[in-house]
Amino acid sequence: MIASPLCFYAPGLRSGIPTVIIDCKRNCDVLDQCLWSREQAAENRRAIVAAATRLFRERGVEAVGLSELMKNAGFTQGGFYNHFESKADLVAEVLASAIAEGIADFAKLARAPVDESTTALRRYINWYLSQAHRDNIDHGCPVTGFAGDAPRLGAGPQSHFAGGLDDQITILAGLLAESGSLAAAGERRTLREQAISLHCEMLGALVLSRSVAQAAPALSNEILANVKRDVLASLDEGSSQAPKPRTKH
Repeated sequence: MIASPLCFYAPGLRSGIPTVIIDCKRNCDVLDQCLWSREQAAENRRAIVAAATRLFRERGVEAVGLSELMKNAGFTQGGFYNHFESKADLVAEVLASAIAEGIADFAKLARAPVDESTTALRRYINWYLSQAHRDNIDHGCPVTGFAGDAPRLGAGPQSHFAGGLDDQITILAGLLAESGSLAAAGERRTLREQAISLHCEMLGALVLSRSVAQAAPALSNEILANVKRDVLASLDEGSSQAPKPRTKH
């Protein structure tokens, strides 16, 4: 009798006809082991991506080596190539994952109900230009987090980055449309053009505020406070100049 992990061969068991007998218990055990191995591999991959996302945001893609990365994920460096062909492949997955998660969070914030004291647009601006957002590098705006690396990345990661930036602009344009704050009389720019200007102003302020947060915290706070004040003032000015609805006589 010749045994295998899944079945065994029994020649001549019935009237000289070769017969294969399936060992169901072994089949189930091996199947369970295969499923567990796949689930574990997926979990390990997610751990590597999570560690890479955190380190890349904090220090930049080029400053993080594979040895340090895998150590932070809880694995040895040799295990990296069981999941990714190269660091470039990992970077592409990190960008895709971070951008998708960030845009989903932004969309959720934009859709959340607001009370009569504010608007969704003002709430978005207050959050984006807050000290809490500045300090939350690991889970804050992914476009801001990877803006410094984007020019040096390959076409795949750059495509994810560009898509995320475009999605943010679209979300902001929607908030502008709902609020009507910048729909001042004589305004000839489209909502998208207004959203691009507003988003670039806020994103630039956040990047600069983060860049000096440790060395000059007072300056970092000043940058956020001044840009937030100017942006909100422009919204108020737009609202005051917007054409009033005519009343019937």
